Amino acid sequence: MDMHLSRRALLTGTAGLALGASALALRPGTARAQGSLPLTIANRTGQFDNSSIWVYIVGNDGERQVWVTPDGELRPVSLDDNGPDGFTDYAIPLAASGDTTIPLPYLSGRIYVSLGEKLKFAAVQDGNGDPALAYPAGWVATDPNYPVLHDCAEFTYRPDGMYCNTTMVDMFSVPLSIRLTGASDQTTGTLREGARAAVFSELAAHETFGPLVDGDRRVLAPGHGLDAGLFPAGYFDGYVDRVWSEYAARDLLITTNAGQFTGRVTGDQLVFSGPGEVTISRPSTRDVLFCDGALAAPNDGITGPVAAVLAAALNRTTAVSHAEQPVTDPAAFYQEEPAHHYARVLHQATEDGRAYGFAFDDVGGFASYIEDGAPTAMTLTLTPF
Repeated sequence: MDMHLSRRALLTGTAGLALGASALALRPGTARAQGSLPLTIANRTGQFDNSSIWVYIVGNDGERQVWVTPDGELRPVSLDDNGPDGFTDYAIPLAASGDTTIPLPYLSGRIYVSLGEKLKFAAVQDGNGDPALAYPAGWVATDPNYPVLHDCAEFTYRPDGMYCNTTMVDMFSVPLSIRLTGASDQTTGTLREGARAAVFSELAAHETFGPLVDGDRRVLAPGHGLDAGLFPAGYFDGYVDRVWSEYAARDLLITTNAGQFTGRVTGDQLVFSGPGEVTISRPSTRDVLFCDGALAAPNDGITGPVAAVLAAALNRTTAVSHAEQPVTDPAAFYQEEPAHHYARVLHQATEDGRAYGFAFDDVGGFASYIEDGAPTAMTLTLTPF
């Protein structure tokens, strides 16, 4: 069972600004990708024509924060890129008709799409004094991009392959799918017909999750909703208490690539023995939703995978009912209250049942993530609303 964590904070490597909760990590491929990759942007929204859609490819090349031109040139972010309004214009317009193809160079980053209006990326100095970008934060009402309909996909493209996903970790807005061809032909992220409207309506009707729905623009992930005062700060606290009580009396077994870990609660800590010693303090609701804080997962092969599996069990409410983790049967997920209904409805909305509803949704292989060690083409499709 592959317990490598495919979502890591590599995007913040030299950027470090406003990247939100989500980021992509790498799993080395066995073959080598060949130079720039043809990236096709396909508009299938049915509601927006090409002239009202813009694409932004931003990220870092391992040394600096960069952006990609329409011709596929990699350029460093510069404070001089800001215009009189204080924002850069890194927008790539779509072709007048049909699909748009951009040569994608090696970098780790995001592909943003905005519909109806351009996004505002400000070039600023990071904590080290280096040029960086303030990325859109659609979950913050005061962000200049809050009124704009937009979304993004994440990727890392390097000589040993392409690693990419559609993400809903911060919010869900524009339905996107990715097709990656090369050693194989893979697609992920495709929503069922009418699923976007179904996601909005089902969550809007829920007493607790309803405030996360921002009209027809987006649904905020509950962690960001919590920070904005729209979601209860103690939502998972009672469930965490049940988990801590349960495993004070019996063992919790977590299996990762490193082997099996045996955990018992001692006071406020869940202590694991096995291939290594791992201690996890009692997490807050915010820790659970962001898979951070007490559930932070370093890329160390020991603590990280254990924390990720526990975070997934808490988000999926399988931690009490299943003393052996990870659970790999999705029929067991979200069956107890308080359930993570945001993640639940996103998974039921996709054709393949895979989504990134929280940061460690890749545990057990349930994330909308694909990779190829010898990619030949990638297509990002804005699918029907």
